[in-house]
Amino acid sequence: MLTASGLNLGISLPQNFPERCLNIDYLRDYVRRAESIGFDDVWLTENILSANFQLEPVTLLTYVAAITERIRLGVALVILNTRNPVQLAKALASLDQLSNGRVCLGVGLGAGTNNYAAFGISPERRVARFEEGLKVMKALWTDDSAAFKGEFWQLDKARMEPKPVQKPHIPVIFGGHAEAALRRAVRLGDGWMAAGSISTEQSIDSLMQIRGLLKEAGSDESKFMLSKRLYVAVDDDEAKARANLSEALSYQYGARDYQSIGVAGAPGRIVEVVGRIREAGARHIVLNVLYDHIDQMEAVAARVVPKL
Repeated sequence: MLTASGLNLGISLPQNFPERCLNIDYLRDYVRRAESIGFDDVWLTENILSANFQLEPVTLLTYVAAITERIRLGVALVILNTRNPVQLAKALASLDQLSNGRVCLGVGLGAGTNNYAAFGISPERRVARFEEGLKVMKALWTDDSAAFKGEFWQLDKARMEPKPVQKPHIPVIFGGHAEAALRRAVRLGDGWMAAGSISTEQSIDSLMQIRGLLKEAGSDESKFMLSKRLYVAVDDDEAKARANLSEALSYQYGARDYQSIGVAGAPGRIVEVVGRIREAGARHIVLNVLYDHIDQMEAVAARVVPKL
């Protein structure tokens, strides 16, 4: 979906189910409606170890691929260090084949290393592990016979088929807002997405910073995805919208103050915030609804998108 201002729009997928019951019919209806409306892509997050009733993203996207034809499939972000890169490369290449080349992978380091022991890995040298894991995946996706000798993984004439449909490989976008994370995105990635849990002001600052880094590196900004996940709640009663959004965010992230995260209220308020993010350089926005998913998506499509 390309707006009048040239902004591409994605939509979130229902992934958290506080009622602790999966309504597969509701999920199917939502996905098919998102595609029929014309959104460019649907997006998930990852949270493997959590008390939340949340589905694993690659599995869910495989189901979505089977019931759609056009819409692209994204996850932002996979915490790469908690995944085996060989197995993840195979799963995503398979998904790219099943979807006829519609996958986009977001990767990040995550907030910390508290869960590393559960995955059998050490917290030391986590940046080196992250970069090496990504190199392993790209080698398996692109080389007929991958050879790689790293600190954590070694490939000796490793062959993986099928390769992804997309060439040279599945697009990889990065998260993170520290300068080091932004520099990694420019050096190793095909794009960058501002986190939904980061305020609009912080996201705008990061967008300006990464655009400067792209210029410094001599990279073509038009070929680098600049995106923002934006939590939204559409309602003419702004207080009601904010309360509903805050409740949903509390389930997803835990108790805290969510007044500065996302945008809640009448369509004009959402249009204003999206416009500021676009002016800062974003060319793609993931509009993330968190409750009454179908009704909220319909409200976004009917009352917000035409004004963008």
